[in-house]
Amino acid sequence: MNAVLHAQGLGKKYKQRWALQNCDLDIPSGRVVGLVGPNGAGKSTLLKLACGMLRPSTGTIEVCGGHPADGVEQLAKVGFVAQETPTYSALSVADHLEFGKRLNPDWDGELARDRIRRLGLDPKQKAGKLSGGQRAQLALTLGIAKRPDLLILDEPVAALDPLARREFMQDLMEAVAEHELSVVLSSHLVSDVERTCDYVVVLVDSRVQVAGDTDDLVACHHRLTGPRRDPAALPVGQHVITASHTERQTTLLVRTDTAVHDPTWTVGPLGLEDIVLAYMTRPADAVRDTRPALEVLR
Repeated sequence: MNAVLHAQGLGKKYKQRWALQNCDLDIPSGRVVGLVGPNGAGKSTLLKLACGMLRPSTGTIEVCGGHPADGVEQLAKVGFVAQETPTYSALSVADHLEFGKRLNPDWDGELARDRIRRLGLDPKQKAGKLSGGQRAQLALTLGIAKRPDLLILDEPVAALDPLARREFMQDLMEAVAEHELSVVLSSHLVSDVERTCDYVVVLVDSRVQVAGDTDDLVACHHRLTGPRRDPAALPVGQHVITASHTERQTTLLVRTDTAVHDPTWTVGPLGLEDIVLAYMTRPADAVRDTRPALEVLR
């Protein structure tokens, strides 16, 4: 796998608190990758390390074949849109585009102006007078117009209303298709990830719980319902992600690369949200049980 981001033993510590620790991760290039996990999992810290806003306390990280923020050439390879979609309230839309031109050697002014025109933004309008959705679109324009190899978006639609969120995600997918970007999108909205991402990484307490193509993840996870039994008695190759029991019934969420032939089980399909939530709610150290299958999924 050609990785656009490779992290090994990566960690970031603030005084006595670890925000990210012992993170190992490979993110494939040429994909739209959804990074999901609970609050405090380390998603934002990981993305800030990837774009060079933070320096690792431990471990290593490589992005687009180099170390983050290691010189002008490396900086030009990565575009970043933060959760708060930062813009300068006193500057106009046109000022932001001029700012982007001065900071980025591969700046595509025609692309930026065309996007602003298509979005219906007034170049003379101050950013502080724009709506939340318009500010997010302006930030996305700045990220795309620098012509990066990798575009990183950290919860870019978290504060937007449903309509603005949908418009933002549609614009993002059009930009990905047109400019062949690699994208890493952090989001707590699994529905957005399901609609836009073709690869998913679930991060819990700094550890990768599962990673793979969205279609493959859905295809190899199943819900089994049947008479109460010990999950440890399942055949080799059926990995239990979560288990629940009543007095007479057992319900399991399992990952397997083969068909389930036991007629006592009722086998049901799972959506991506079911799968992601299952990995998010189990103990983070359970990742040790999933490592062999991760390599298959990747």
